[in-house]
Amino acid sequence: MESMHEVREELRQPAIDLRAMIPDVMKGYVALSGASMAAGELSVAVKELLATVMAITRECDGCIVSHTRGAARNGVSRQQMAEAIGVAIMMNGGPGTVWGPRALRSYDEALADLKA
Repeated sequence: MESMHEVREELRQPAIDLRAMIPDVMKGYVALSGASMAAGELSVAVKELLATVMAITRECDGCIVSHTRGAARNGVSRQQMAEAIGVAIMMNGGPGTVWGPRALRSYDEALADLKA
């Protein structure tokens, strides 16, 4: 996976194009995402960790970027991220040892952006 910034830039225009072509689908996805990630019995931070672990499992670089950024914005510590990545490694074996470090790098980049 490229850096968080490269992934976001690579996907920006295709996402804009697709949103223009299928606006109702994308609006529906945004509504679903907003509802599922809203604070409830689980905090937004916990939900971002869950989503990150699933993104590692699905080997989705755009998802990793989105949810590690969300985790950093919602106060997830580097240790909390590492422990969540450990669960992804346990559940995924070898692929988790490849995509987990990518997620940690993305989290570190997101955290650095927040501090800048």
